Amino acid sequence: MKIYKSKIDWWLGLVLVYPIFKSIISITDGEWIGYLGIVLCFLIIFFISKSTRYIFAENQLIVKCMFIVNDKIEISKIKKIEKTNSLLSSPALSLDRIAIKFNKYDEVYISPKEKQSFIEDLLKINPVIEVAI
Repeated sequence: MKIYKSKIDWWLGLVLVYPIFKSIISITDGEWIGYLGIVLCFLIIFFISKSTRYIFAENQLIVKCMFIVNDKIEISKIKKIEKTNSLLSSPALSLDRIAIKFNKYDEVYISPKEKQSFIEDLLKINPVIEVAI
């Protein structure tokens, strides 16, 4: 079993700047709820960054992101890997993404930190995958 972590972009922290800013304003207004907002933002960042990963287990690619996403893809069913700039919600913490196309019409967007090594490991199991990076 091999595990790849997701690449993390700066924008992830930027998304949470507004809630943190609002929480700080609440604190300065004497509201204790602001502390809760800051703690929640940091917990969300921590858990998402630690739980988003891509696992090679036997002949499957398991895509995990917290308890929300737990996709299992048969590597033999993967048809194509291509670079994508899609902003669709996905188990990827970076905009430097790849699309994995499998079965007939299915695809998942991911952002492995070590992209080249990840692709090489997929090709070792299924050498007929078309790579368009």
